[in-house]
Order: sequence, then structure tokens, then C-alpha cells
Amino acid sequence: MQVKTLTSAVAVTAAMSLTVLLALAGSGVSAAAQPAGTKPVAAQAVMALTPQRVDLTRRLLATGSIYAWQEIIIAPEVGGYQVAAVNVEIGDRVKRGQELARLSSQLLESQVDIARASVRQAEASLTNVKAALARGEAMATTGALSMADLDTLRANAISAEANLATAQANLQSAELRLRFTHVRASDDGIITARIVNVGQVVQAGTEMMRLLRQGRVEWRAEVPEADMRTVRAGQRVQVTTVEGSQLQGRVRSVAPTVQSSNRTGLIYVDIPSDGSARPGMFARGEIEVSRDKVLMAPLASVLVADGYSYVFVVRSDSTVERRRVQTGTTQGGQVELTQGLVDGESIVASGVAFLTDGQRVNLRSAP
Repeated sequence: MQVKTLTSAVAVTAAMSLTVLLALAGSGVSAAAQPAGTKPVAAQAVMALTPQRVDLTRRLLATGSIYAWQEIIIAPEVGGYQVAAVNVEIGDRVKRGQELARLSSQLLESQVDIARASVRQAEASLTNVKAALARGEAMATTGALSMADLDTLRANAISAEANLATAQANLQSAELRLRFTHVRASDDGIITARIVNVGQVVQAGTEMMRLLRQGRVEWRAEVPEADMRTVRAGQRVQVTTVEGSQLQGRVRSVAPTVQSSNRTGLIYVDIPSDGSARPGMFARGEIEVSRDKVLMAPLASVLVADGYSYVFVVRSDSTVERRRVQTGTTQGGQVELTQGLVDGESIVASGVAFLTDGQRVNLRSAP
């Protein structure tokens, strides 16, 4: 009786096990993969995309200040004379050769008159000496004049010619000094400073005013020494002033040395002189150091964990593979993928924080 009961119990247990196995087989889940008492994991709906290669402009950020390209110090070339007139004010645009100031010239005018008189006197003296030399040479041919006397006449002629040359040089010097009383602009530009006033006695070389040559300004920025190798003459630069004005410039030159105090080097950028950038202003800039075709993906598609970056690659069997990648430049909500992904592979576009390696997903189209 007991043997019959035990046999019946074994038969019932075997039948129940077969029923469970058939049910699992029908649902597509193996018994080993589906522990007893758990519910099947539903596939997560995700949107996939294939990153494309696009043109990426790499920019180097830097800060600096606006400087004058060249600032010329205007000073007189003669000294000890009173300022008779000042013809410009700060901010005036001037042309090359334009008179900026004038010194009193009465004393120099009189010196020019004296020099001219000296020239006329030397010319008259030379004329007499030459006439005497001509007579002496005629007399020497007849023996009426000794050779010693003839040599004296010739020496007098040479001396008279030298005196005339000296008088002419003195006249040129006096006229040049007179012209120097008109202080003129050495180039086109803008007057940035005026120090002299009418009635002031100035000396040669004394600063009277300053001229921003050709109105040109430049942006000088400090770049870390590690980034200086990426900066070259001719690169485009967008300079933004504290007022918000944006100026398009180009790198003119890169300093050949690095400052040992802060390990930075200077770059010089030509910018338009439209009045929005004034010497002394602070400005920041973006230097276009390179342009490349790179693989870009949305920032939302990259998972950062344990100090590394990952994407979820969609496989052909509708599962995802968590793959480590290297990222580069971030721009406009997109991030550059430098390593880890092959062209043509699709990745999950968003919601990657809720995915696990090997998880099954349902792909949906973009809204």
C-alpha cells in the first residue's frame, strides 16, 4: 500500500515539472535563465542613431588686452622755441604730413636771411677770385707772373669755392630748422594724447602728443606654453570685448619666447579699428586652431561612470553592448568620439543611465 502511494506521488511531481518546462519553452525563456518566483524583464524602448562625421572647428580660449599696434610720440626736432599754435585735439584723425603744431619762427627766419646773405657774399668773393686767377694765368704765359703767385691765386680760388659750399650748407641747415617749426604727422592715425599747450617753450625731443599709427589696434593674449605649438600666423580669431562687441581678427605673429614667470607666451592678433576696441580694454578670444572631420554624438548618448565614458552600441539581435569610448571636444550639445566606435555603428541616443550590458531593447523612431 505504501509502495503504491509513493509511486503515485512521484508520477504527480514528474507531471508538474513537465508542465513548467513546457510553459517556459512556450514563453521563450529557459529554465536556467528564469529563476523561480521572478517575472520576465521587459525590453526597454530606446531610440538609436548612427553618429556621422562632421566638420569640427577646434578653438583655443584665451584672454588678453587691447593695445595700440604702434603709438608714435610726436616731438619737435628743434628746441628752445615757444609753441605758437596747436592744431589738433585728442581723438582727431590726421593725415601724413598734416601740421599738428607750430613753433615760433621769427628767430629762425632771421637766421635764414643771414645765411642767404652769406651765400651771396661767398658767391661774389668766388667770382672775384676766379677773375684774378684768369688774369694770373694769362700773365704767367708771358712770364710776367711767377709760378708762386699763380699757385697763390689757385689756392684762393679753392678756398673761395669752399667758403661758398659752407655758406650754402649753412643756408640749407637754417631752412631745415625753419621747416622743423612746423610739427607734422609722420603717418596717418588718431591723436591719443596731447601734452603741449600754446605758449609753452619746448625742447628738442620733448613729447607733445601721441599718435595711434593708422588707427590700428591689436589684441595680445597669453597662451599656455603647451598650446603655443597649435597657434600659427593667419589663423582666425573671434575677439569679444567687455561691452559684448565681437570682432573678427587674424593672428599676426606668435612670440618666439615664453615668460618664465607664468609659463605663457604672447600672441598678437590684428583686429578691426572700428572704435569698439580701445587700447587698454580687456577682451577674451577664441582662436581657430584646426578644422577636422570627426565623429560626433549627442551628450545624452554618453554615460560617464568610474571616470570613463561609455556608449551603448545596438547589436543586430536587439541587445545593447556597453562599450568604452574616448571623447574629445564638446560643442553645441555634441561630443566628439575619438576612439571606441566604428563608422556606421548605431548607439542608443538617450536614457543610457537605465541600460545594462546585454539588455534587450525595442527600437523606436525619432519623434
